[in-house]
Amino acid sequence: MIKHGILNPQINSLLSRVRHTNTLVIADRGFPFWSKIETVDISLVDDVPTVLEVLRAIRGNFVVGRAWMAREFIKANDAKTRSGFAGVLHGIQVKYEPHTQFKLRVPNAVGLIRTGDTIQYANIILESA
Repeated sequence: MIKHGILNPQINSLLSRVRHTNTLVIADRGFPFWSKIETVDISLVDDVPTVLEVLRAIRGNFVVGRAWMAREFIKANDAKTRSGFAGVLHGIQVKYEPHTQFKLRVPNAVGLIRTGDTIQYANIILESA
């Protein structure tokens, strides 16, 4: 029985299949459904869990080389929210691009974890190092 780390078996399975340079999406509750990408939906209620909570949880066993977020995230959110993401992403190269460009990257991901997050444009694509 697993006693530490990610307890969710679907997320464990998904993470173990993300290899070097593969990508993983962590998305908010309103992110579109992508029929060709495995989705693990862990949304419960508004903001449970959040993208940041999931990101913090997987950082212990998932090596991230770089990440992408929508440029709109910067304008849509206050300094405290942006700072929270910057703290969890410390040491990771983050590229901000238009949301429409961001979504073009999604079909290439190994999978997607959907959260209950309500923060605008909180979606993130992580590339495994």
